Amino acid sequence: MSQHIDLSRVHLVGIGGSGMSGVARILLDRGSVVSGSDAKESRPLLALRSMGAKIALGHDASNLTLSGQLPSVVATSFAAIPDDNPELVAARQAGIPVIRRSDLLAELMSGSTEILIAGTHGKTSTTSMAVVAMQEAGMDPSFAIGGQLNRAGTNAHNGTGTCFVAEADESDGSFLRYSPDIAVVTNIEPDHLNYFGTPEAYFEVFEKFSERLTPDGHLVVCLDDPRAAALGERAQARGITVHGYGTTSAAAQHPELTYSAQVLEQAVDTSGTVAKLRVLGEEVTVRLQIPGQHMVLNGAAALLAGALAGGDLKRLVAGLTSFTGVRRRFEYHGTVTAASAQGAKVYDDYAHHPTEVKAVLDAAREKLAAEGGGKITAIFQPHLYSRTIEFAREFAEALSLADNVVVLEIYGAREDPIEGITSRVITDQVSAATVRYEPDFSAVPKVVKQLSEPGDLILTIGAGTVTLLADAILREFEEE
Repeated sequence: MSQHIDLSRVHLVGIGGSGMSGVARILLDRGSVVSGSDAKESRPLLALRSMGAKIALGHDASNLTLSGQLPSVVATSFAAIPDDNPELVAARQAGIPVIRRSDLLAELMSGSTEILIAGTHGKTSTTSMAVVAMQEAGMDPSFAIGGQLNRAGTNAHNGTGTCFVAEADESDGSFLRYSPDIAVVTNIEPDHLNYFGTPEAYFEVFEKFSERLTPDGHLVVCLDDPRAAALGERAQARGITVHGYGTTSAAAQHPELTYSAQVLEQAVDTSGTVAKLRVLGEEVTVRLQIPGQHMVLNGAAALLAGALAGGDLKRLVAGLTSFTGVRRRFEYHGTVTAASAQGAKVYDDYAHHPTEVKAVLDAAREKLAAEGGGKITAIFQPHLYSRTIEFAREFAEALSLADNVVVLEIYGAREDPIEGITSRVITDQVSAATVRYEPDFSAVPKVVKQLSEPGDLILTIGAGTVTLLADAILREFEEE
């Protein structure tokens, strides 16, 4: 493939996905003719149509001419769209280039200061924090993230500034297409082993990502994560400029790395987390509206990335303080008013790896403690059969941090069911006070109602359809 991609007429297969809809939005803003297809109607499709995109429901070769002529390029997320998709087959037969979303995003970022946020966990939150902070600092970055900013109400923007901030997805190695000027690595833990095969192969792709930095680029690593810190040490030995961020205790373990953003202290109260940080030698105080140690670390990374890109630190801090979160990241849905569980709050989170589940439950416990106590009810939907089998014990340990645990059946997504494998592989190992395997999705709101008491925190967790239950649970209480 040549370096330059003709973006005059772009057809996106799976245009409604979180990543694809974002690049579609930027393409439309830049004047490209955009068409696409998806399996079902969705809010992103409605928004894109209003901006001028031509979109079909269902996949068919004829969709390639939705705009009145054949596209100059067809883009797809290879992980989600099968190779025999009729639109991809027709494009190849017509000699139209078929590329990955990452190739398309790399072309859109060309000419900008590229800020890429990578890591097993925390990519969307950290990218979002950086974007909001940089917007407040007047930098108006272009951005593409895997979630929807609560404040901006969008997952992408074609900014007027010189920076482009994007989430770098490692799940299929496609982030090796990028050439970042500033690369953040939040953490590195085994994941996506259905693609990589072994943890070692997964770790290696981050090594290669660090080698994609531009000659004067900056690598930003979390020193609280052993593998991210080790990545930084190896990169520094190769002559790359490395900046560490993290808690005070992490500094002593990595004295050879520059400690550019340090969490000096933090405290939780009823309105969030107050953290004192030292960033590039300057002390600042940030109030985060989203709880959790992991969010403080994400915030430190976001501030450091913005400052390295030339942003004014005080204005970046003001932006981070105004950050209200990302959809499905400890997202508040409502408070129960019914007498049986008056004051119980319902939240929803996208966590789908054991470390993420532990982090969100730790944050929930912190929040409850600041508000005077109460029990946690966790409603968890495992995502992918392969991930469930690989991490069943770790999921069980993380979920045991809750008081009540309800586990739904596995959400297979792109994977076929595996005979004999159900969510019982998790529930059989959970040690919480109340544990329930509930394969009946529609029964969950009633189950949660029976378990709940005043002042509790109810949390739906997972990357699948479990998000629909947060509001359904609130409705169940309204029927008292």
